[in-house]
Amino acid sequence: MSHSLISVSPIDGEALWQGDAADELEIRQCMERAAIALGAWRSKSVDERIVVVRRFGAELTARRTEISTLISREVGKLAWDADGEVAAAIAKVEMSILAREQRVSDLQIETSSASASPVQRKVRYQPLGVTLVLGPFNFPLHLPGGQIIPALLAGNAVVFKPSEQAMAVAQWMVDAWNRAGLPRDVLQLLPGAAETAKMAIDAPEVSAVFLTGGRDAGNAIHRQLAGRPEVLLALELGGNNPIVTLDSVDPEAAARIVSFSAFISAGQRCTCARRAVFLSNAAANRQIETLVNRTRELRVGMPFGSPVPHVGPLVSKAAASNVIRVYDRLLSLGCNPLLPLETGKSSSSLLAPAIVDATGVPLDAVCEMNKMEWFGPLLVVQKVSDFEAAVEAAAGTPYGLSAALLGGTDKLFEQFVDSVGAGVVNWNSPTTGAAGALPFGGLGSSGNHRPAGYFAIDFCCDPVASLEQSTPGVADPWDVAK
Repeated sequence: MSHSLISVSPIDGEALWQGDAADELEIRQCMERAAIALGAWRSKSVDERIVVVRRFGAELTARRTEISTLISREVGKLAWDADGEVAAAIAKVEMSILAREQRVSDLQIETSSASASPVQRKVRYQPLGVTLVLGPFNFPLHLPGGQIIPALLAGNAVVFKPSEQAMAVAQWMVDAWNRAGLPRDVLQLLPGAAETAKMAIDAPEVSAVFLTGGRDAGNAIHRQLAGRPEVLLALELGGNNPIVTLDSVDPEAAARIVSFSAFISAGQRCTCARRAVFLSNAAANRQIETLVNRTRELRVGMPFGSPVPHVGPLVSKAAASNVIRVYDRLLSLGCNPLLPLETGKSSSSLLAPAIVDATGVPLDAVCEMNKMEWFGPLLVVQKVSDFEAAVEAAAGTPYGLSAALLGGTDKLFEQFVDSVGAGVVNWNSPTTGAAGALPFGGLGSSGNHRPAGYFAIDFCCDPVASLEQSTPGVADPWDVAK
């Protein structure tokens, strides 16, 4: 039996999308249609697929304000933040086309042979089949698009189950693909929540599952696919990301970079800093004091407000409540509030950024904090004795998505990269910095060795190796036994 879904704006409570979650029969029919559509789509040339992908990019460009506004309305992103997401989604089109050309173009390796029929060595790339893309709410256009575009370029059919909190953006995106001329059923929208995803994963037509989400969801899907090695699983999960500040860094510069790392998008980026590590000295005290003051000055407000806010609402009241629970737990573990968590007066989904100090907290409590996963404007600071202790503290988490070092030398940064255990490691820039021309993925509990970004095309197709001759070989292959 289907269940009603409603996507509600955190700005004013307006229902932006209403419908029913797909039931078992609808999921089965969706997968069957995808399997049928796959044949015709994979038979098209790469150039024909590129034409459709570029038309989709043109749709994004032509309707940039429309989709940017919808993102803000549905998930609460501030206008400048939502527009930045759309810009990244537009750039993803040409970047994905280039990545396909550079990383998975068919390849022929020339051989020199005196034989009348020399052997040619070739690599061809074939689509996986029907791919199931499970999207997040925080980048409802850009992140699933970063998987859908390369999947389609590789010749796959795609079934897209977005976050139930971002159904309106997902519907807009699928409609844009239809306007771009993507053949019917090559991309289908599957409404629903976790139960819908579970049923879809079990479908025998599914050849791959791509998830952007939390660790618990990733672990659950990994367990569900046990015994199905033929299904490729690509996990892009969360993090408990550290940013280490050395004592040579100007307090104002540190405050800007650390606060931006922690609180951009109201802390709702998987790469946001959750822990800030400082060296224990007078410089660190000034850096932390400046960070607290800088954070206190950040404007908190709703999208489209004036003056333009720095920090907007969380996606829902429930999301804000989860952050409040984490904050209370951190205090119970012994953290000292430097900037207490406060709820916004105008909306239950607004939270002002909070900072707590874990310096001196018992080791077992620190270990628990380092295993926690939260999604909101909450930062833990900690002072340690020296650089080696800072690196150890930064690396002391099962997660490994992003990390950053402020200050230091080339040699220290190389040591940091080698030791921190993260897939995105930045120097003198925010933890949230990522480039479209680079891979994007995490280590440890933050992923499963399937980096997305520029490398997403790698997990969208299979390489097939061939040894080829124009005629059957004259030489007897059994001669090797002589």
